[in-house]
Amino acid sequence: MSVGNHVQGTLSGARFPGRYLQGAGSLSLLGEEIALFGQRALLIVDRGIYSRYVEPLSTSCQSLTTFVLEQHGGDCTEAEIDRLRQIAAAQGVEVVVGVGGGKTLDTAKAVAWHQTCASIIVPTIAASDAPCSALAVVYHPDGSVAYDLFLPRNPDLVLVDTALIAEAPPRFLVAGMGDALATFYEAEACHQSHAKNSFGVNGLPIAWALARQCLETLFDYGVTALEECRQQQAGESVERIVEANILLSGLGFESGGVAGAHAIHHGLCELHATHNYLHGEKVALGVLAELKLQQAEESVYRQVFNFCQSVGLPTSLAQLGIIEPTEAELLQIAQRACREGEIIYNEPFPISVEQVVVVLRELR
Repeated sequence: MSVGNHVQGTLSGARFPGRYLQGAGSLSLLGEEIALFGQRALLIVDRGIYSRYVEPLSTSCQSLTTFVLEQHGGDCTEAEIDRLRQIAAAQGVEVVVGVGGGKTLDTAKAVAWHQTCASIIVPTIAASDAPCSALAVVYHPDGSVAYDLFLPRNPDLVLVDTALIAEAPPRFLVAGMGDALATFYEAEACHQSHAKNSFGVNGLPIAWALARQCLETLFDYGVTALEECRQQQAGESVERIVEANILLSGLGFESGGVAGAHAIHHGLCELHATHNYLHGEKVALGVLAELKLQQAEESVYRQVFNFCQSVGLPTSLAQLGIIEPTEAELLQIAQRACREGEIIYNEPFPISVEQVVVVLRELR
């Protein structure tokens, strides 16, 4: 983002989705919500849930002039974005809807932007803070991160049916807590270092406040939400954790900034052994690494470590499939995390590859 010469002093800002709706049974509203933006829609549905959701999505959208249900290919790659863009163009759609997990949602956001369509995001799991953001993480075909695609606009609507999220495997909700766990510590790092947020300006105080609220919600409701999810109940704790995972974390990271934890995540993705683990699971270990790099007080580190253990988030490389890592593997992770221009340099102190390797050794 470029700032014109007419701006005097420091420019600060925050960004939000157009609207956010959350509640059990809210998927039934999708058709009427789409109609607010247009009558021709492409619904990109996660391949893991496609067969299950064809009927309820079709029922909800039956009043539209045209709706196309398309199964997502699995990864948010340039090839998948291009494939779906061609379908959107051929159908002349006005609205692109993403239904499913983070990679499907990111793909839908990218397709909507390329086709200048409205975007509606319908997460069926709360495994990351991707839904509300204007960010799409694009991957290489081998599963490693290619680049972050920063879009000029957030989704027009994020529609969250908590009954569906409570029915999903609890691992997804826990992974979302891992992603949300990073929000405060990274926003705080950016605040201290005066680093810019995801759209190139300083974060407003509201971003830090949302990040703090996110962290407190995790600590207050995380364990009980996991119990509710195991019983497939969208109770008060699930509602609060879904809000933290999707809304508070999404607003907090995007407007507050990102730093070491997600840089470590990018490094972990370099190793094939981690590819079967979820984004938030890797981010959680990134938070522990970030706190070690920050030389955080023992009480702070222990609170995060204990929380991770209490909900089943990884606390070691071994728990991410990296068993007895070689020095070469640790170096590979660290070099990717410390690549020139990486977000790890948003931390409020100098960081080197060697420092990251030392921390990773401690987390084996």
